Amino acid sequence: MLTSLRQNNLSLNIKVWLIHTDIPEKQLVELEQFLQQLKMSLTSIKIPADLFKDAPTVERYPKEMYYRLVCGDILPKEVNRVIYLDPDILVINSLEPLWQLDLADNIFAAAVHSGLTNISEGINNIRLGIDHGYCNSGVLLIDVEKARQLIHLNDIYQTIDQHGKWLLLPDQDVMNYLYGKVTKEIPEEIWNYDTRQAATYMTRSLGKANTHWVAENTVVLHYCGKPKPWDSNSNNRFTLLYAHYQQLTKRIAMQIAK
Repeated sequence: MLTSLRQNNLSLNIKVWLIHTDIPEKQLVELEQFLQQLKMSLTSIKIPADLFKDAPTVERYPKEMYYRLVCGDILPKEVNRVIYLDPDILVINSLEPLWQLDLADNIFAAAVHSGLTNISEGINNIRLGIDHGYCNSGVLLIDVEKARQLIHLNDIYQTIDQHGKWLLLPDQDVMNYLYGKVTKEIPEEIWNYDTRQAATYMTRSLGKANTHWVAENTVVLHYCGKPKPWDSNSNNRFTLLYAHYQQLTKRIAMQIAK
């Protein structure tokens, strides 16, 4: 993901924030060296192991799920806006339009994966008791300052305590349940393209959203579900592109090792 981010955003000054609990120092050093090679900076923030000791966490709900939602409490006060990206993505065009997006009074900007008929959105609305689009949390523009004002850890605890049995995708469900009405919807075909749904996008666009359209217009390819593009049994139309960036990443790592 990082290689594609830099390759397609050469003019941007990119700072990576990594929030973690126990990533070994050796791996952090290696990541920092890699990012330096890409002319990107790294700031890692280690979360004390007991910071979320009162959070309701089980195997399906690891404590890492809270980090993107409560980033306002974790990041330095001078940080007022960030873009969160899942690791299973490629960035194939400029992120600057997303970075410059007017969020108005919203905390988040995110895309809804609506499918061909919006059936899944309807199911999620019934499951969670919401009346707005169900957003995917894999790509988020976050107003960190507004998050500090409106997102409270105790609200997240309470939601999981009261509704845990209905939560299938923990942080994503919580985000939609608590903050869906302060989330600005952005086009999924551009900002969170589900690589499993190429045929759906083609159908919905009446044939417009073909591979050439994606190359020119889509910014984020999201390899949702399984297999992941790094798995040997992955073979959809976007696997080759991921493999290309994987090879570039290996070459950069080899240059660092010399």
